[in-house]
Amino acid sequence: MTIAINQPIQQKPLSFDEFLARYGGDNCYELIDGEVFDLEPTGWHEEVAAFITTKICVQIDVTGLPWFVLQRGLLRPSNAGMTAFRPDVAVVDRDELTQEPLWTDQSILTLGSSIKFVAEVVSSNWQNDYARKVEDYAVLGIPEYWIADYAGNGGIRYIGKSKQPTLSICTLVNGEYEIQQFRGNQTIISPTFPGLQLTAEQVLTAGR
Repeated sequence: MTIAINQPIQQKPLSFDEFLARYGGDNCYELIDGEVFDLEPTGWHEEVAAFITTKICVQIDVTGLPWFVLQRGLLRPSNAGMTAFRPDVAVVDRDELTQEPLWTDQSILTLGSSIKFVAEVVSSNWQNDYARKVEDYAVLGIPEYWIADYAGNGGIRYIGKSKQPTLSICTLVNGEYEIQQFRGNQTIISPTFPGLQLTAEQVLTAGR
């Protein structure tokens, strides 16, 4: 059976425990409202995610913050029993992990306070990144969320009719995200990592 990239696998809704039993050891899947999504990425998707990870790791090292980039973990919002996100890039605060109820046994986070930054690289099912995750990541209180749309897949209401490659940086203000978009040679502005000296093009073309 051929499964489209980042599309739901048609089946009965799964609980989080059922999802974990079937797919917990495979980082190609996430659960949204009981639907399992296959995240099998394209090569370019992986390059963009790896580029962001590399640059963020340098900033963490330079600043000496007690943070690290999560490699294979799940983010299970405590207010959504049938949802478990698997962000492309997630920066975790090591000092907050003592409050995480599942962390010592499994790479699963439930508290937004543990996460300082997330990034999603947009695939074919862009609605999850531009709508659902914007809402849920804000409710969790994650300070900064990047939507790296390297192919300009997002809907017109999100990136405009020109459908250009776009980096949207969502910054949490009073419980909601304020979104600023960057394209081409525009220098990005990251509140979490102000030392980043990158243009949108560098991120969206993975530094090519």
